[in-house]
Order: sequence, then structure tokens, then C-alpha cells
Amino acid sequence: MYPPNFDYVAPTSLDEALAALAGAENTKVLSGGMSLIPLMKMRFVRPTTVVDISRIPGLDDVTDDGDHITIGAMVRHATTASHPLVQEHASALAEAANGTADLLVRNRGTTCGSLALNAVAADQPGAALALNATMHAASVRGTREIAAADFFLDAMTSALAPDEILTKITIPKGGVSTYRKLGRRGGSSDYPIAAAAVWVDVSDGSVSDARIALNGVSSTPYLAVGSAEALVGSDGSADAIASAASHATDGVNVLEDLYATVAFRTHLAGVYVRRALEDVLA
Repeated sequence: MYPPNFDYVAPTSLDEALAALAGAENTKVLSGGMSLIPLMKMRFVRPTTVVDISRIPGLDDVTDDGDHITIGAMVRHATTASHPLVQEHASALAEAANGTADLLVRNRGTTCGSLALNAVAADQPGAALALNATMHAASVRGTREIAAADFFLDAMTSALAPDEILTKITIPKGGVSTYRKLGRRGGSSDYPIAAAAVWVDVSDGSVSDARIALNGVSSTPYLAVGSAEALVGSDGSADAIASAASHATDGVNVLEDLYATVAFRTHLAGVYVRRALEDVLA
């Protein structure tokens, strides 16, 4: 199927792109296009204007900015997965990017595009949550920062306004993190049935801080607050990890679909929280 007719704009500066978004109704931003184009072809989305930001210079960098790293809007999944700065300071995101779809998608799709779309069971939103990422949005009205905890609202719904572009994300340094999942076909390069991204900070032999995020379990990624609370202050022992894993779906509406019942997905959520915590606390 082919999409309906639409206007295509390929600005060469961010100001031009923001003006194009503000000047038309029902616009969509195109970066890698790995999700937008299939959605348009199936007519699930029908934009009247597509604003392609791939020709804007300076959006494809990963940079070290002191106490945090920055990932630009046009950084591909493959770069996120392999970049030394991401691997060192945000390994959960690097692992999530490495497990995103197939080689073609990883070479074309973008991390910020995946976060902005917030598809059900996408890999990288959960990692961004666990890493306490900050989303930087821009429009003709100015810029604003959105905490990851406030960004993912529901399936394919984020806190971005229709005239905003997610220009970059920033991730604070410190702690250790990882991402573990069970893919729908059993492998690591498929949408997860259940996945856990964990970040922990350990000092003086005890866990001083933790964030545990799950995706593929509910309609949007979420922080398992009860899991983190069970872990913080502990020595990271097997008992502490088991306690954290037991709270993985507290207060959450767990999905049931062709891939898993509520009971099975609830079980998997705990299993992958435990495995991820065992990895970072080993």
C-alpha cells in the first residue's frame, strides 16, 4: 500500500525545520524513517507534511560534556550501540540499541526517533528511563528539558508537542547499567516479550541508588519503584535481588497478547530484573 500524498520538506538548519513544523498542520518529523514510513504506507498515520531532519548538520554526534554524555537526534542505533562513550557511561542503552530490530534498521534508524515514537515494546525507551536521561525538545517557542520519567506517556505517545523536535538526549555519568530481554522469537534482535534495564550505584559495599525500568511488559515503559526500593540499602545479595525482582510488576497493568499471558509475562519481568541485577552486581 502507498501513503496518501504529502508535502516533503528537507531543511538544512534546525530553525528551518522548526519553522516548517510550526507552519503546517499534521506534520511528522522524519529522521531514519524506519517506523514512520511503514506506518504511512499502512495509513496508520497520514501526515500532510513530512519534515526530514537528516540534512541538518550537527545532529549526528555523541559528545562528552563533563558530567554527562549527549546523543544527537540523528545518531543511528548502530552508533549508539558501538560508541565508546555510550558503552562506558550508558551501557544499558548501548545494549538496547544493539538489540534493536535487524542490521538494516540499526544502520538507518535513530535512537532519538525510537524514543520519540515510543512504540510498544521498543528497546531503548526502557534504557533511557533507567539511565535517568533528559530529553531536549525544541520548537519555535523555545527549548525545554523533559525528564525521561515524564516523557513516555502511553503506547506511541510521548510528551513531545506536535511542533517540537527531540534534538538530543543527555545521560548523566556514574553508576553501572545493563539491559536484558527475551525477544518474541527467542533472540535478542526482536521486540521483547519482557525486558529490564537496570542502573545501580554502589558505595561502601551497599547499593546507594538504583533505577529499574521494564519495557514490553505494559503499554509503555515504566520504572519499577518497588524493585528499586527493595534493593537500595542492601548489600546486593541474592536475597536482595530476589526481593527486588518480586516487585517488578507492582501496580502495573501487564499486557496479554499472542506472545504471553499476563501470568507468564509477569513471571518473565521478575526473571529479567533478577538477571540484569545479577549482571551489574556481580
